Amino acid sequence: MPELRHSPDVPEPRDEARARLILARKWAYVMQDNVFLSIGVQELELRLSELLEVICAVVRTDPFDPSAAAEAGARLVQLGCTNAQALPCTMDVLGKGLLALPEFQPVDRFAEPIVLGLGAMASGFAEANRMLTFEQQENMKLSLLKAVRDAKWQVRESEARFDEVAMSSASGIIITDPEGRLLRTNGAIAGILGHSSTELTGLTLFDLVDPDLRQVLRDDYQDLLTGRKERIKQPQRLLRKDGEIARITLTASVLRGDGDRPSHFVTVIEDGTELMLLQGELNRQALHDVLTGLPNRQYFSTHVEIALRRANPEFGVTLFHLDLDAFAMICNGLGRRIGDHLLVSVSQRLRGVLASEKAMVARFDGDEFGILVENTASTPAVSSMVAKFNEELAEPVYVDGHGVAVSASIGVVHRPPANSDPAELLQAADFALRRAKAAGRGQWELFHADQDARDRQTYTLAAAMPGAWEIGEITVVYRPVAELATGRIVFVEALLRWDRPEVGTLHHEEIVGLAEQTGLILPLGEWLLQQGGRQAGWWRQRTGRDLPLLIGLTAHQSTDADLVSRVLRKVEGQSHQLIVGIPVTALRASEAADNLGVLADMGIQTMLDDFGTAPDELASLEDVPATYVRFARRLVERQALSPVHAPLTAALTTSVPLVHRAGAKVIVDGVHTQEQADWWRMAGADYAIGALSGPACPPGDLAVRLSPE
Repeated sequence: MPELRHSPDVPEPRDEARARLILARKWAYVMQDNVFLSIGVQELELRLSELLEVICAVVRTDPFDPSAAAEAGARLVQLGCTNAQALPCTMDVLGKGLLALPEFQPVDRFAEPIVLGLGAMASGFAEANRMLTFEQQENMKLSLLKAVRDAKWQVRESEARFDEVAMSSASGIIITDPEGRLLRTNGAIAGILGHSSTELTGLTLFDLVDPDLRQVLRDDYQDLLTGRKERIKQPQRLLRKDGEIARITLTASVLRGDGDRPSHFVTVIEDGTELMLLQGELNRQALHDVLTGLPNRQYFSTHVEIALRRANPEFGVTLFHLDLDAFAMICNGLGRRIGDHLLVSVSQRLRGVLASEKAMVARFDGDEFGILVENTASTPAVSSMVAKFNEELAEPVYVDGHGVAVSASIGVVHRPPANSDPAELLQAADFALRRAKAAGRGQWELFHADQDARDRQTYTLAAAMPGAWEIGEITVVYRPVAELATGRIVFVEALLRWDRPEVGTLHHEEIVGLAEQTGLILPLGEWLLQQGGRQAGWWRQRTGRDLPLLIGLTAHQSTDADLVSRVLRKVEGQSHQLIVGIPVTALRASEAADNLGVLADMGIQTMLDDFGTAPDELASLEDVPATYVRFARRLVERQALSPVHAPLTAALTTSVPLVHRAGAKVIVDGVHTQEQADWWRMAGADYAIGALSGPACPPGDLAVRLSPE
């Protein structure tokens, strides 16, 4: 029996379904990027796939019936796609995409029903949008009527509430006319002055004030009447019924009526005795931690300044900055109450360790503590004190049957100069603490001026990067990628370069490292993609060559939820000329693997970057669609120095054919000599980057090396 074969002009059903899926996915990403929607991109993709099925069915109907397309337009409005960009984006994507679908070939046959179907869809969208607008206007009218009614009710309610609050307030409230005659008082006035409301009838506020201060108050009230002051607040002395003086704080403002004319004074009286007690407590709380009772950072800073001046010149002081390791894990796992008990225990233990020393223990923010020791001849060495701190903290404290303990990372500043600035001293201890935490839990670091200078320079560069980018100090350079078999440049990698006047040239790895720390990496990476795409177009016009562009991403960029949208925005129409590289270690996060898969579906070439010889990295080739694999530069340069029979040489030689077997091509970074190039060519690698193929350079310098094909 003869074998059945498909006509080459008839697309496979599987190809039609995939083409529709890719078109629906692109439609969803474009809509998500231009239209505010309450549903996620996956849900949107599902709904738009359904609408695309309807439109495709309409195009195929015979005789042609556009009614279903009009209903599809109305369903688009129901999804919430109602802003000004929704319909143009839909028409743009579907107008191009439907004509390119395999099932609608040849185009001449289906062009008219596609146009009519999209026209019907647009008509249905417009009608549904008009009806929605009408319904919204009617709802708004009803809402406004309800708002007016509610406002009138709220005015009456607020007046009643004001009377209730005023009468029950602990502060005295007096309402007077512009001449100062008492019109209304609340019950608290009786407690302050000892007069009943009846006894106050007919008096003025000035009758209640100490005679020595009456004229001052009259002048201030006159300023309120004339508008020279909007409010006055002053300490005052009122005359009590028993002849004693009540020390109070008086706050007054004027109420204005028709024509903005003053109608009443509202005066609030606060008992000064309770206020002074409260002020004292607030002052204490302002300088101490409420939970542990320890001094806080403000108090500690003042103490550091005093201790530096009075310290023994021979022994000086030592500043410790402690941060509890895994404290957040304890709070998240066992609850904040147990965390608070642990903080109290830590404060007590630290004070116990330092009981024989002249020292202050303070609690900073969260789980951070500061310790200042005024050294003497008998003060233990820094290493001994650090060991004692962690030894004490390692003893569990039992709360609700849970025995919890912690270690501490510690930054130390030992015997700073007596004229040191306290703020800079605390910052130095913080820098040392950050280095200790980077080394692992339970570690400590002593402050070193040279290391501090390097850290400060790094922080300064990171902080200055946005401004440098704005003024054009950060530029894009391009590194050629050559084919090992021929030496011909086949694509280029876009890299960042920062020419900083006072520092020199910073290269790509340093720049992205700083940008990762500040969060600038996402907009900076998007800009790099945009600049590279434009430059590729310029090369195409000048040399006649389509030169693919390689962009390597960081781990943070790889897991960005908006990565696909960022890429699509910048490479519209030339996705096949882009290679996006993701660090192989980033694939441990599912978001990175998902992004790589979606980019591949969109026709973008993908690369696994910084590849090694570990089994899990080789296994990742089975899980993600990688077009290229780039071996880590450190391994390539290390291999050049390794003997022929070294384990690394054997591992790399074995890895190259395994990568090829997975369907990917091999790029090696760090090929600087012809000898290296020959070795890698024999090993089976495809492309090389390094000094041999040329350094990264501005686009104009690279153009002279690109000859027209």
